[in-house]
Amino acid sequence: MIETILGYLGLGLVLSLAGIGSAYGTTIAGNAAEGALKKKPEGSGNYMVLSALPATQGIYGFVAFFMLLNKMKADPASGLLIFGIGLSVGLVCMLSAIRQGQVCANGIVGVSQGHNVFTNTLIYAALPEFYAILGLVGALMI
Repeated sequence: MIETILGYLGLGLVLSLAGIGSAYGTTIAGNAAEGALKKKPEGSGNYMVLSALPATQGIYGFVAFFMLLNKMKADPASGLLIFGIGLSVGLVCMLSAIRQGQVCANGIVGVSQGHNVFTNTLIYAALPEFYAILGLVGALMI
């Protein structure tokens, strides 16, 4: 019984933590984009792309949720394992999205100031994303 409760708690954590991180990350970058629009409105396409990047971690949490849900249904006794995976992947996705949002916000400010940093910002923003992908792949391998 306790394994089942822990398993479903892990499922909730992976989904909610990844979603919370994406919500924070996108609003961090979105706030920078709103300010940048006042200074350089013609860069709105670049701002939008950079603002949307942190949303991907929420997608990874969603994918992990469904993969772990299938595992939970197949073996309800694996609840402790599901809890550990859900907590760790959820935390990685949450922190990755928040930090990625901060990188993107700085890039948005740079673009609004006339610097040609859009491509570099995409590259730098891909680095925290890589760890969220590793977390998802690790969860899928178990």
